[in-house]
Amino acid sequence: MENKELRYMEFRALENSESMVIEGYAIVFDTPQTHTFGKYKFTEVIKRNALDFTNMKDIVLRYNHNDTVCVLARTKNNSLVLEIDEIGLKIKAELIGTQSNRDIYKSIQAGLIDSMSFAFSVPPKGDTWEYGENETYRTVTNIEKIFDVSVVDVPFYEDTEVYARKFDEHCKSEKQKEFEFKKRKFLIKHSI
Repeated sequence: MENKELRYMEFRALENSESMVIEGYAIVFDTPQTHTFGKYKFTEVIKRNALDFTNMKDIVLRYNHNDTVCVLARTKNNSLVLEIDEIGLKIKAELIGTQSNRDIYKSIQAGLIDSMSFAFSVPPKGDTWEYGENETYRTVTNIEKIFDVSVVDVPFYEDTEVYARKFDEHCKSEKQKEFEFKKRKFLIKHSI
C-alpha cells in the first residue's frame, strides 16, 4: 500500500457568466514551508524537478480531500487540466452545475476558500530528511504519484492559491488600463 501524504496550497474562483472555472497552484516549487508544533519545527520544500516522473493519471479535484463529497472535476474527462510550469503545478477546472459545486464556487469567489492541497506519495529515495535538535527539514525531489488536488480551508503550503477567472481577468484589464494610461502620459510629456 502506498503512503499517501497531503499538502495544502492557495487558489481563487474565476467567474464566467456561462461556466464555473477555477484556477490556481496546487504545488509551488522551491518554497519551503515551516510549521511549528510547540518548540519543534517541521520544514518541507518541493523541488522544481519533483514532478518529472510523477504518475498523474486520472487525478480528481476534491474539497478538503474528502472522499464523501462528490468529485468537483477530473483529468479523465478533461474538466480538470494540470500544467507544470516554472512556478509549480497549475490547475484549471470547470465545475459542473451541481449545487455542491455552486456552493464551493461561491465560497471561492467570496474568499472563504482560497487555498489548495495535493495528496501524494514519494518513492524510496524521493526525499531527504535532515534532523536537528528541534527542527526537521524535508526536501522532496521525486513525487511518485498524485492522488488528488483539493480546494481547502487551511493550506500546508501558504503560497498556493485558487481564484475565479473573472477576478483574474479584471486584474489583467486593470493592469492593462494602468499601462495604457502611463503610456499616454509618457507620450504626451515627451511630445511637447
